[in-house]
Amino acid sequence: MSCHCCPHHEHAASDCQHRPHSFWNEYGSMLLSGLLLVLGVSFDAADAPFFRLREVALAWFLAAYLPVAIPVLKEAWEELRKGKCFNEFTLMFIATIGAFAIGEYPEGVAVMLFYSVGEHFQEKAVNKARANISDLVDVHPEKATVIRDGKPVQTAPEMVQVGEIIEVKAGERVPLDGTLCHDTADFNTSALTGESLPRSIAPDAEVLAGMISSNRTVHIKVNRPFNDSALSRILRMVEEASERKAPTELFIRKFARIYTPAVTCMAVLILLLPYLWSGVDGTFSYVFSDWFYRALVFLVVSCPCALVVSIPLSYFSGIGAASRLGILFKGGNYLDAITSVNTVVFDKTGTLTQGSFEVQDCQPEEGFTREELVRLMASAEQYSTHPIAKAIVDYARRSDINFSPVREVKEDAGYGLTCSLASQNLVVGNAKLLSRQHIAYPQELDAMDGTLVLCAADGRYAGYLSLSDVLKADAPEAIRALKKLNIKNIEMLSGDKQSIVTTFAHKLGIVQAYGDLLPDGKVKHIEGLRKNADNRIAFVGDGINDSPVLALSDVGIAMGGLGSDAAIETADVVIQTDQPSKAATAIRIGRKTRSIVWQNIVLALGVKVVVLLLGVVGMATLWEAVFADVGVALLAILNAIRLQKHSD
Repeated sequence: MSCHCCPHHEHAASDCQHRPHSFWNEYGSMLLSGLLLVLGVSFDAADAPFFRLREVALAWFLAAYLPVAIPVLKEAWEELRKGKCFNEFTLMFIATIGAFAIGEYPEGVAVMLFYSVGEHFQEKAVNKARANISDLVDVHPEKATVIRDGKPVQTAPEMVQVGEIIEVKAGERVPLDGTLCHDTADFNTSALTGESLPRSIAPDAEVLAGMISSNRTVHIKVNRPFNDSALSRILRMVEEASERKAPTELFIRKFARIYTPAVTCMAVLILLLPYLWSGVDGTFSYVFSDWFYRALVFLVVSCPCALVVSIPLSYFSGIGAASRLGILFKGGNYLDAITSVNTVVFDKTGTLTQGSFEVQDCQPEEGFTREELVRLMASAEQYSTHPIAKAIVDYARRSDINFSPVREVKEDAGYGLTCSLASQNLVVGNAKLLSRQHIAYPQELDAMDGTLVLCAADGRYAGYLSLSDVLKADAPEAIRALKKLNIKNIEMLSGDKQSIVTTFAHKLGIVQAYGDLLPDGKVKHIEGLRKNADNRIAFVGDGINDSPVLALSDVGIAMGGLGSDAAIETADVVIQTDQPSKAATAIRIGRKTRSIVWQNIVLALGVKVVVLLLGVVGMATLWEAVFADVGVALLAILNAIRLQKHSD
């Protein structure tokens, strides 16, 4: 709104030496104006002889008026040049010049001074909201250390090519996305996820721009250019979020465009209609200065600052508060939409569960020990990249079981593998593979739930490992939190067997759980829910396999979307921390934002209507008008920035 005071962020090293100069630039005009106003009012109250001259009083209050008025008058002139006659700058100019014209000098100065103070703090609040978001995501280092010809060379991140190796020292921020080139290292991921706990990243695993190496120098192989890094995409998304306005914001903007010229015309009518009436009714006494003063009060009160500033600020603060908690809304419209959600549908794998298998049970056949069975299976699976193979290998390592070398490994996709270990021929896979190899196994295994990996040595069944996906630590809390928000319809969809889905649903307290669904089956399920016009659906998925359902829902929420282009493109909300409980947090922030928006609307319009009516009947002065404009705007802004302190 205001351009008369634009505080600049100076370099930290020069803050101290320039602080007095910056302080005077920022507050000097308002302090000078306020001092002259107080002295002028004091001289007038004391009936100082030199102040009795009208010319002296006018000159004194003009000197108080100009320091704060000139920047506002410049803005009014710029707006008029653009053909925009009805704006707050023009209203302030008319109201204050009018006050001087009828001899109300102190009130004319006070209106402009308090307006300037209010505008200054409005801008400070908006800048703080923007800075909060910028601090969260605009954390790209200006330099990257790249290893070229065996030597570290500093260059701009934009100049580093995909495939080059960069060096990041302990405490430094990673400038580009890449993969870790050596042993496991710990990284601070708070800039991306909002989580304060460090994350351990394994060799060849992905490291994202914005992370900080916690305790050692690391080498990272760059796999994305600067502009395509996860952090760059997030920054662009947050910047674009401010352009996607909520319906309430759009309404307020349209309302202000109609409201301002309407009240200006009404102010003119307040001045003219009593004059016309006095010509009809000879008993009615018309005093121009009285009605002109009432029209000025009406103009000052009518300025829509409280609404035009505080409503967008509320949404911006809500987006900022969510970002700090690792939740990225793509716009105020989605922050608004999530408030009406009454049905939450979760994908199972990778959303409520970790999406990675763990060994749950080990059952060796008679003649084989547990250690021997695990050694045989892990030895066979040690070179496979399949998630189940990795789970078996990890299980063996945790059990301190050593592997044996294998040869002649043949992997049959969808079944398992065969190999040779010393003099033994091993078959490791599902029951179908053993049947294909004509190896007998207990038939009751076919009816068991879960994922079973069977093993046979030299044609003899040796036992099985039972594996299962694992619930995320906060999955039960996610369901409890949604129920506390009075969301009664919580569902779970999955492509897994219905029996497995039912087991997980029972653990979580979800009644509606549907398994054996292909992607198109999930789409049909959501379409079925949408047939009920009362349903407002949020779908929470991984953002890759669930892209069609995310797009179909009223609000699509992607889990762990930092490295997923599909999540960034398709979802309306991205949960960076990969925690399903943040879905409830997102709904809470949306509801809190909407509540504050309506509080500000009621406060602003309510006070303005009261003071407008009092002004028309002559019971309100310009002092009350200033409060109804600037005072209410400040109260609304303070209410809005409460969202910036929101914590889950």
